[in-house]
Amino acid sequence: MIIANWQAVLSFALIIFLLVPMDRLSTAYRLVVLLGMLLVALIPMSTGLTLAGQLRGLTDDLAITTLIWLAAAASIKLGYLPPISFTIKWPLWLGFATLGLVLYPAALGLGMIDTYRWGYSPRVLLIVMASLTVVFCLMRNTLGVMMLTLSTLAFMVDLKPSANYWDYLLDPFIVIFCFVAPVIALLRERRTGAVET
Repeated sequence: MIIANWQAVLSFALIIFLLVPMDRLSTAYRLVVLLGMLLVALIPMSTGLTLAGQLRGLTDDLAITTLIWLAAAASIKLGYLPPISFTIKWPLWLGFATLGLVLYPAALGLGMIDTYRWGYSPRVLLIVMASLTVVFCLMRNTLGVMMLTLSTLAFMVDLKPSANYWDYLLDPFIVIFCFVAPVIALLRERRTGAVET
């Protein structure tokens, strides 16, 4: 059996782990569940692919930034990190939603500029991401700094099969999440405020 791509295995395990409710489980049992999900990801299907390979066939590889955000969420669920505050979340939502607006409309053929091509010779894009990293650093947004720094390092060492820097920074899922999450947060805040008054 060919073991699925490491990224597909990690993506599968983190996504399933985050979706499974386990409020009553201790940290040790939660860690066992996560390790179990890594093993489940390697279960071969009748197609010859593993479960992780099946997921990869549907979604392609997730961006490194998405993996880091999923890993941070899993660490919070395990109790290793405190919950992410709103002051950390909103710059991430804004930053990645903006990057998505730069990339995806052009990639879908809207407009005259092919922004996806910028990722093949990403000098300007690297400068923009370095500037955004400095902004996150000044805001003490450690998660944002880690996401951009590690995705850039992954690009420099060719950690993914893609030669395009955008594929390390963005995927449709992180962009959709960054558009939907603020709306959900606002609705929750309104509902909580309505209940309190």
